[in-house]
Amino acid sequence: MKKIQIISGVLWAVVCLMLILFLFPGLNKLSASAANLPFMKINPNYSGGEIVREIPTGNYSIVIRKPVFSGLIHERRTGFVQVDWKGTLPGQLIDTIDYDLDGKPDFSLSINRDKRKTEISSLNPKVGSVRVSVPTSYGWAVRINLQK
Repeated sequence: MKKIQIISGVLWAVVCLMLILFLFPGLNKLSASAANLPFMKINPNYSGGEIVREIPTGNYSIVIRKPVFSGLIHERRTGFVQVDWKGTLPGQLIDTIDYDLDGKPDFSLSINRDKRKTEISSLNPKVGSVRVSVPTSYGWAVRINLQK
């Protein structure tokens, strides 16, 4: 009985080793194809959410994203909305944003890009403070805290 266990253990180790050796060269292709599967997507906490509206304004455009309240198990009570400015931006950005697309402005932002200072004026009780305001490769991005 002990010999059978030893032989089966060694055989299992050899099979696993062979499997690893055969799969290793193809791991890049395998991971690339797995990433392209339809159910694979980047978590909106990292991507900023889906684009809901894009407003062109001369040399730049304002991209408003869908509010994000996602959590690990269920939706959270607090979240954020991300607004992106893309294009050739002036030193001072002053814009009023309607993130929920109800036709009423929800907050005003004043961004001094040189000093990296962002001020918010809330026009909606659900809108909180500025969570993040950073330069990006495409322009500028701001995340605003929200209450559900």
